[in-house]
Parts: sequence; C-alpha cells; structure tokens
Amino acid sequence: MANTFGKRLKHAWNAFVDKDPFETYTNGSEYTSYTSSLRPDRPRMSGGNERSIIAAIYNRIAIDAAAIEIKHVKLDQNDRFIGVVNSGINTCLSIEANVDQTGRAFIQDAVMSMLDEGCVALVPIDTKIDPTCSTTYKIETIRTGKVLQWRPNTVQVRVYNDRKGIKEDIYLPKKALGIVENPLYAVMNEPNSTLQRLISKLNLLDSIDAQSGFAKLDIIMQLPYVIKTDARRKEAEDRIASIESQLSGSKYGVAYTDGTEKITQLNRPLSNNLMTQIEYLTSMLYSQLGITQTVLDGTADEQTMLNYYNRTIEPILSSLSDEMKRKFLSKTARSQRQSIKLFRDPFRLTPVNSLAEISDKLTRNEILSSNEVRQLIGMKPSSDPKADELRNSNISEAKDDNVNKEVNVEKGKTNG
Repeated sequence: MANTFGKRLKHAWNAFVDKDPFETYTNGSEYTSYTSSLRPDRPRMSGGNERSIIAAIYNRIAIDAAAIEIKHVKLDQNDRFIGVVNSGINTCLSIEANVDQTGRAFIQDAVMSMLDEGCVALVPIDTKIDPTCSTTYKIETIRTGKVLQWRPNTVQVRVYNDRKGIKEDIYLPKKALGIVENPLYAVMNEPNSTLQRLISKLNLLDSIDAQSGFAKLDIIMQLPYVIKTDARRKEAEDRIASIESQLSGSKYGVAYTDGTEKITQLNRPLSNNLMTQIEYLTSMLYSQLGITQTVLDGTADEQTMLNYYNRTIEPILSSLSDEMKRKFLSKTARSQRQSIKLFRDPFRLTPVNSLAEISDKLTRNEILSSNEVRQLIGMKPSSDPKADELRNSNISEAKDDNVNKEVNVEKGKTNG
C-alpha cells in the first residue's frame, strides 16, 4: 500500500500540538482535562450585542447563509458545474467540520463570528501534511478562530482546542488559514458606523430602563426653615434619614411629616427622543443591510427575499468561498478546474400553486427532466426510463416517429 498507516501518521499535522492528530488519550487524561457546564466552543458575542436586537439580525443572517450549500466542485472548460469532488474540505463543508460541529453549523458559526468581530479566521486543525511547508494538503477538521494580532506574514488567532476543552492563542502563517473580512464592515463594524451607533443607543436605553426600575421615590421635601448653615444642613439630613427609616421599617411603607413640610413628587415620565433615534437608526440599518422587518418575522414575499439574498447573503458567502478557494485549493487543483461554489435552491420560496406551472415550462422546454423536477420538490425519482430524458411530454412519440419518417422520405426524394 502506498499510503500506509505509518506514513499517514508521519505526515499528519495538528495546529495545536504539531504532531499526530490521531494520538489517543492515555492514562485517563481525557477525563481529567478542563470541563464546563456550558459549551465552550460556542461563539460568544462581544459589546453587549446579545442583549439587543442586533443578536436577532446576526442570527437570522447566519441561519440563512448556512442554508446555502458550499461545495468543492469540478468544472468544465466553460466553468460549468459537472460534479462534486470527494475531498476533505468538501466533507468539512457538507457533513462534519469537526468533532463538535456539522458542516452547516460551521458555516453558521463562521458567519456569526464574522458579523460580530468584523473578521473571522478559518483554521485547519487536522491535516494530512503540514500546511506551513506545503500547499498540497488534505484538511480533515476545521474551526473558526478570532484574530487577535496581525503581523506581516503571521497572525495570532484564538481557537478552540477540542483535545483540552479550552480556547488557546496560537500563531499561524496567513497562507495556512483563511482570513475573511466582513463585506459589510463599513456598515456594521466601523467605530462610528450605523450598527455601532445603534448598539450605543440601545445600551443607553437599557441603562435608563434599569435606573427607572429601581425602588426610588424621587421626591423633594421643602423644610420650614432656610438651610444656609452647617447646623441647619445637618438637621435637614437627619430629617431625611428619619423619613427613610420610617418608610423602610414600615410594613406598608407609611411615614409622617410635619404640617409645615411640603413634599413634591418628581417621578413623572420625562419625554426624550431616544426611542425616535433608535427607530431611525434601525430603519437606516435595515436599508443599508438589505433587510426588512418582514424578512425577520417571516412574512416577506419572494421578491423581497430575492433582494435580501442578492444584497446581503451572497456577498457574505462569496467572500467565504473565495477565500477558501484561494487558501485551501492549490494552484494545481485550480489548474485542474476545481473550485468552491455556492448552491441555492431557487424553488425554496416558490409557492405550490406556482411550482406546477414552473415545472411544466422547465420540462416542456427540455431544461430539466421529470426526475430532476421530482427531486427538487422532494419526491423519489421515477423508474420509468423516459423520466430521465430531456423531452417534451406534450408531443407524442408516435408523432415524432412519423415526422422523422416523412423527413427521411423527403430527403430520399431530393437525393433521387
């Protein structure tokens, strides 16, 4: 055997230990490592985003982006898709990215981290050959990482180590991992961008709501004497402390005052334009991201969703696929017309009453076969050989045979 087990262990590489990734845990070290009641590899949002509507926007975009398939494919001379390449990166994107994530969960994690941090690192963890020494290597597991430091040729990334159960900071060359910047960085991650201003306003609104929720009376008490000396000021403070003691020690919160003292209540609602500013920034953010409220609540029509996919989802996934094609496919693979492509089901949002008409047009014009249409709508393929043919079912086969015979007869007469 050319690719023996010993040879595989010799050339195997791991991002954390730089040795055999198939090393087994001995002496119970797996059970004595770091443990957590929460999932440690789950992405945590920064800047208080999890407490605002920003988390809902991030989550919606990440879910919709993960619903689109990314595959390692083979192309023909005209850059047309002809088949899927059975490779390690295709397995990571479609089946299992690592021991904790499926391919879809990995894409969702990458998109959410990219939107929150502005940049995400796609770190190959286990490979057949050291990627720092060769551009031809097979990726077996991959994870998302956070870029901490930038250097001319290397970066420091924080990535989850599934062997220890904690996140570690490691240095890797830029050529050995994918670094994807958020294409909407100017709108979402710049210090004075629309999203950051909205987050600031939302945090300010949360702090005001927290203050208004405290058990405060907010009153002013007018005493029957002028407070200009220290003695009078001390007497006023003692009077306030006496009322506070009465209220806190009373079962029903009742206190008494002198007949000459006057109390004015201040906890009336105050008007400000904070909510108006938040609504304005939210609508501006939606327009700049290509999102509407109907997209978030699931009532958007087909045209709105098409605009959302083209303006928001497609740039994000294209940046991911382009970086993976640039870093994870060698020059030899690209010269062999291998690529990373996006595949979105165009009939996902099509209503049932329109699907029959579309299917009829596609089969009648010999664009799709009957079995291909059945596969799109989730039905099993038919065993009839005609179901795999590109033909117009509205034209009978007998008629086609008669037409062919007449054509042959006319050609014979012409030749004669």
